[in-house]
Amino acid sequence: MIDLKRNSKKIPVKAPGHRTRSTSIYTPNQATDFKISRSKFSDFLTCPRCFYLDRVRGLDPPGTPGWTLNETTDLLLKKEFDQCREAQVPHRLFSAYGLDHVVPFKHEEMDTWRNSLHGGLKLRHKDTNIVLGGGIDDIWQDTHTKELIIVDYKSQAKNRSVDPVEYLEDPYHEGYLTQMDFYAYLLSGMGFAVHPTAYFLVCNADRSKEDFNKAMHFEEALVPYQWDSSWIGSEVDRMIALMNQREIPAPNESCKNCAYAEQYSQALHPQTEEKVIEEPQTQQLGFRGYLKTLLSGETADNRKP
Repeated sequence: MIDLKRNSKKIPVKAPGHRTRSTSIYTPNQATDFKISRSKFSDFLTCPRCFYLDRVRGLDPPGTPGWTLNETTDLLLKKEFDQCREAQVPHRLFSAYGLDHVVPFKHEEMDTWRNSLHGGLKLRHKDTNIVLGGGIDDIWQDTHTKELIIVDYKSQAKNRSVDPVEYLEDPYHEGYLTQMDFYAYLLSGMGFAVHPTAYFLVCNADRSKEDFNKAMHFEEALVPYQWDSSWIGSEVDRMIALMNQREIPAPNESCKNCAYAEQYSQALHPQTEEKVIEEPQTQQLGFRGYLKTLLSGETADNRKP
């Protein structure tokens, strides 16, 4: 999409193409604290080059419009669960899933943890200056074990009912799983006992209705996920090493942003010599395999025969 920069009065102004707030730009090997959100960590996993140009070089990429309908669903769900949180009673959904022993977690920091812009869960990574953070949708508690249960609200509109296995195996939901693993890493690091099962509360809009009539109807489903945060720490270490280097890293060859930037540059400044395009490593290794070799510094150019 084409994104225009606008001022507070929504009038188009000149777009500088780079960030103006110094606290959002990381200087390699800086000593002061620097915050990395869950979404930026996901950016690192998706495309190291885009992440580096954003966080270290300060480039300001085009934005996307807000998902106001999804945000409204989240807001209303939070209000509903807050009623149960105040009374410390199970939500109406819980009984059908055998969760009568679960209640929304009541804690004085809950509103702060759910504020992704000005709060969120926070954890310093080991002895570094990197502070990891992320705004969580909700936290429930197992009243038997006192363990905390991570919850994320998701809204969608599909013709079929939600199938838990299919939902978790959907390639487009891979980032959702990373999100849960990351939150578990933060909460565990903050000293809380975290239940091994997290839940996606999926609200699936019903498209079979004959008319709109000022209302949308949703199917609600809980999708259990056995989170695994064992890999997070090592990937954060790789991310920090990347941020402390001076060289711009290689892109994910499936990254459309990088491909567009390359083609855009060639269109403005055509080269006289044509480049030989090799088969993308993502096709040779698969995305996870490519990502693993990319983050380890091993590419098609330096792998030993």
